[in-house]
Amino acid sequence: RTPAASATPMMAELLAQKTGMATTDVDVLDRFMSLQMPTDTVQVEYVWIDADKNTRSKCRTVSKDATMSVDKMPTWTYDGSSTGQAPGDDSDVILKPCALFKDPFRPNGENLLALCETYTPEGQPLPTNYRAAALATFEKHKSEEPWFGIEQEYTLFNVDGVTPLGWPKGGFPGPQGPYYCGAGADRMFGRTISDAHYAACRYAGVKIAGTNAEVMPGQWEFQVGPCVGIEAGDHLWIARYLLDRVCESFNVVSTLKPKPIKGDWNGAGAHINFSTKKMREPGGLDAIYAACEKMAPKHAEHIAVYGEGNEERLTGLHETCSINEFKYGVADRGCSIRIPRETTAVGYGYLEDRRPASNVEPYSATSKIMQTTMGE
Repeated sequence: RTPAASATPMMAELLAQKTGMATTDVDVLDRFMSLQMPTDTVQVEYVWIDADKNTRSKCRTVSKDATMSVDKMPTWTYDGSSTGQAPGDDSDVILKPCALFKDPFRPNGENLLALCETYTPEGQPLPTNYRAAALATFEKHKSEEPWFGIEQEYTLFNVDGVTPLGWPKGGFPGPQGPYYCGAGADRMFGRTISDAHYAACRYAGVKIAGTNAEVMPGQWEFQVGPCVGIEAGDHLWIARYLLDRVCESFNVVSTLKPKPIKGDWNGAGAHINFSTKKMREPGGLDAIYAACEKMAPKHAEHIAVYGEGNEERLTGLHETCSINEFKYGVADRGCSIRIPRETTAVGYGYLEDRRPASNVEPYSATSKIMQTTMGE
């Protein structure tokens, strides 16, 4: 008989907890990760976006010479029927690398992450290849030199997916107030994850600008940017992938749901800061106001690409404007568009679109802002 079959209930429980643990022990893994590797090849993790706007990835060995430029990187395929992106009888999807980053999970300085676009075998971008259309928009308006900075909020949960990190199981912590940018074991839940993610992003080459604890306990934010045009989406998607991988290492789960906990708790957004060259030059405030006016009649079109479930977040409460209303103002976090006080003081700078939800697809959102402010 197997040991489990003959064990007492208590012993069976212990065996269930311990059996197989060595296969996931990072100390065991480190023995192999420290081995001397060939110098003419590297490992490249190909990362793409699936039908549910989650990241997927798989790894291959690539000639070191091919990694000198993203244009030299080989294409690859995957089973699109397993990601909701192709039928089973014609399941091949082509992965085409579009941006390269260093791999912080295989940190020898040579291994890479390759963010990829997805195409049919005939060379057509998949409907979930949001980058292709966005790139065309940014190429059209390249002379405008658009800058984006995205404030990505996320919420950490225990692996049950029900209990936010640091919350009592089946209960609630104290009310909001002491958690935003706070310090202390009684209010800061997940700082090690935030710090590890920050380090992973910096190593990878992601343009991460900062991080902070948010208003709801267990909720955090990191900022990506300033990024020019299409790279805002590139860097945010890789940062999201890195967050999931870091959380995997800590045995916790991150969610980008706009309203992860119902009730009197802040939702999660992804505010997008935006400027053009004209806005950043002296006298650019007029261009900022003009952009806000152009966005007013397009409000519904923007909301349509600003994330699913956003109506639960944009209620007019918790530092939001109602989803049914558009307004802009100076230093007003209850507006759709906030113009920073410093921008009005000096007469140039940027605007902050506060409508995007935390699960926003960044290529779609940034290109929509570009189109609208250019009068399209």
